Amino acid sequence: MLKKALPPLIDNSTTILIMGTMAGEQSIAKQEYYANRGNLFWKILFAIFEEEFSASYEDRKALVRKYKIGLWNVLESCKREGSSDAKITEEKINDFEKLHKQYPNIKYVFFESKAAAKYFEKHSAPQKGIVYTTLPSTSGLNAGLSTAEKMEQWKAVSQIALCKSIEDQ
Repeated sequence: MLKKALPPLIDNSTTILIMGTMAGEQSIAKQEYYANRGNLFWKILFAIFEEEFSASYEDRKALVRKYKIGLWNVLESCKREGSSDAKITEEKINDFEKLHKQYPNIKYVFFESKAAAKYFEKHSAPQKGIVYTTLPSTSGLNAGLSTAEKMEQWKAVSQIALCKSIEDQ
């Protein structure tokens, strides 16, 4: 079955872009990034910014906007059974050149998994002036690291976001 990416959650103030591979089944159904309760994405993001966790998608969107973070998927569409990146076939990449022309303030891209980075590298070229970093997947399927170990690596996002907000003052 053909899956289509969620629209980018980005605005003109976005300096950091976090990219997953392709939204999972629950995210597509709800039209919300990281909607699966088993995914630790939002718990980790709230924790690294020392903000009180909220299950409200409006609060979650406000959190990423506050820290000038955007969300998107590497793939525009693909065929996939279920939500596992390992089952992706017939993938089509999103247009990053167009995105970076539209949102030139993006200076940091964090891949939310090795799979997201792999598909980006397979189908796209890094843009000049952007720093790319691969972080461990926040998926509940990624049992290779503990939540604390994932959170430690994800702190790179908050360190950059907080440094950027200090520079902007």
